[in-house]
Amino acid sequence: MSDALINGLAGAGGGIIAQLITYPLQTVNTRQQTERGLKKEKSKLGTIEQMLQVIKHEGWERLYGGLAPSLAGTAASQGVYYYFYQIFRNKAEAAALERRKMGVGDGSVGMLSSLVVAALSGCVNVLFTNPIWVVVTRMQTYKKNLKKSEPGPELLTAQDEAVLAAAEPPPFGTTHAIQEVYDEAGVLGFWRGVFPTLIMVSNPSIQFMLYETMLKKLKQRRALSKKDNSGVTALEIFLLGALAKLGATVVTYPLLVVKSRLQAKQVTTGDKRHHYKGTSDAILKMIRYEGLYGFYKGMGTK
Repeated sequence: MSDALINGLAGAGGGIIAQLITYPLQTVNTRQQTERGLKKEKSKLGTIEQMLQVIKHEGWERLYGGLAPSLAGTAASQGVYYYFYQIFRNKAEAAALERRKMGVGDGSVGMLSSLVVAALSGCVNVLFTNPIWVVVTRMQTYKKNLKKSEPGPELLTAQDEAVLAAAEPPPFGTTHAIQEVYDEAGVLGFWRGVFPTLIMVSNPSIQFMLYETMLKKLKQRRALSKKDNSGVTALEIFLLGALAKLGATVVTYPLLVVKSRLQAKQVTTGDKRHHYKGTSDAILKMIRYEGLYGFYKGMGTK
């Protein structure tokens, strides 16, 4: 079995386990990102409160809406990414060895080349798997009719229960989501949000850039101190890594919100403020009607 295939299978397995554990939070996060609100309008519910509201009014199963395609998407994403990463990595290593034969470099893959390999792998992954995530977003943001709670169960007769059960729409499944996307925008609808997603591939590069900048500043500060100790402890490296990750997330999170808005069901009637024709249209409307806050909805849950 090739290294590329082994890495792909290992990545897929790990991704599925993480997905199963965190999926309810992902559902709530996607719903928060796609909430429409005017400027200065505060979020009505926190993460836990929103989870409880979903369970109360729609049933606990809605927290797992889209789980099946999400697991398939996670397996596909991790598999595709690590498979192509290994392929591109092998090519980069071969190119480095060729340069060494020509007297250039030491034959190893540099940091810049590694970032390029990761970015290319991420872009291929996005192009292959975006349709799956469009379907998942539709299923996560689908809101079931409120459960029959207003009249009180004790006031409902058996006949009333039967009527309500018959009137309740069938579960919103994968095929329903696929049909909805196709009816709304055709085949191209399955690639909605692909542009901001491709840009988000730069997240690791931003994280690395921030980390290296902070590490350099810290070493310079240590070198100029009287102790003349430019060493960095393991704890400091951990903290710098965490800060770099946080910084990269803050920079790219708005793109994640825009992506979710584009992939969710579009408003085709009534209020046109929330009907997005594309990435730039979504960004401009969010700035106009929701302000900066709109780009960071659900970040606490994330």
